[in-house]
Amino acid sequence: MSAAAVRATYLLESHLPLERAAAVVAGEQSSGTFVRVAGETDDLRARFGARVVAIEPVEPPPGDPLPGAMNGGRLASGRVAIDFPLENFGPSIPNLLAAVTGNLFELRELAGVKLLDLELPDELAAAYPGPRFGPRGTRELMGAGDGILIGSIVKPSVGLTPAQTAALVSELANGGADFVKDDELTANPPHAPLRERVAAVMAAVEDAAQRHGRKLMYAFNITDDISRLREHHDLVLEAGGSCVMVCVNAVGLAGVSYLREHAQLPIHVHRAGLGALTRSPRLGVSFRAFQKLVRLAGGDHFHANGMANKFYETDDEALEAIRALREPLLGGYECLPVLSSAQWAGTAPATYERVGSTDLLVLAGGGIHAHPGGTAAGVASIRQGWEAAIAGVPLPEYARHHRALRQALEHFGAR
Repeated sequence: MSAAAVRATYLLESHLPLERAAAVVAGEQSSGTFVRVAGETDDLRARFGARVVAIEPVEPPPGDPLPGAMNGGRLASGRVAIDFPLENFGPSIPNLLAAVTGNLFELRELAGVKLLDLELPDELAAAYPGPRFGPRGTRELMGAGDGILIGSIVKPSVGLTPAQTAALVSELANGGADFVKDDELTANPPHAPLRERVAAVMAAVEDAAQRHGRKLMYAFNITDDISRLREHHDLVLEAGGSCVMVCVNAVGLAGVSYLREHAQLPIHVHRAGLGALTRSPRLGVSFRAFQKLVRLAGGDHFHANGMANKFYETDDEALEAIRALREPLLGGYECLPVLSSAQWAGTAPATYERVGSTDLLVLAGGGIHAHPGGTAAGVASIRQGWEAAIAGVPLPEYARHHRALRQALEHFGAR
């Protein structure tokens, strides 16, 4: 990679030759425009122009090209790597995004464009320290050693009063959960104001901690206008809380970074809305690229989805997301992968077989709350599913002597 540059790799499709389409992207997103102007001297282009460094033809994804694309010759598709000089935007995530995404999704020359990956220079590490806690710091706050972390989401997602939420949290904390979070749909609504919810939930958390000697980590959803994030964080901190949550696509990467500058608690980053960027194979930003920016901004935990999930990702795509989060970034920037979406005891064997690690936070909503034996049995069933997976024992065999797992298999198995 060029010195002090961000290398962005795209999947580009065009009815123009790939070399021409790549040059249009490099020019539009750096020193050029649709026509050469007087100020765009050779010296300026040499210093500030983005540079196409690799083009690898590949088969285009299935489906129709983007609307409004230029017609012309045969559709060409390829992986294209472009170096953007860091000098153009400096160590700034928002301005980096303006360079590597910006207007290129609107270019008529492109029939498809997806940002696949980013290689970030060390200079960004000086401006962004990244996750303060990550997996290890999170485990220390939980009082949890090695092994799978089991958590849940408050369900129903909306409508519960602070007292009702606290009652549910009490069941989960006394039932052996490591972690609980607010749903992304509940932050500071009139029916459950954050201040009242924090007071009620933390009373339940502290009561369970007195009983069991270990404090549940609860991620309060503090998503709001950026100007209120610090106030909300401090409310949780002062109440003895140990985690805050934000929806990154609601507050933006700059919002996460702002919170990181002040935060004394782990930042649980929810991905709500990410499908708008990632779902199309020919338009948007890949999970691989996006998660690097989340970690750079300071996210300690990030949702990667899970095996056999209820969303659009295949198991292979979910596995790739988990692996991406576990890869080193700038020499560190460790982030705890969060698995969610239709997780239950039955998803443990495939997850462990494919991921090969228990350094994961597995969240289950219905997989815990809908367990026929109740909330505590729901937590126990998932833990037993992971015990069986790690031991290499088939779930039905392990379930013979583990009632919660047996009930889960009978209740959820047909689904």
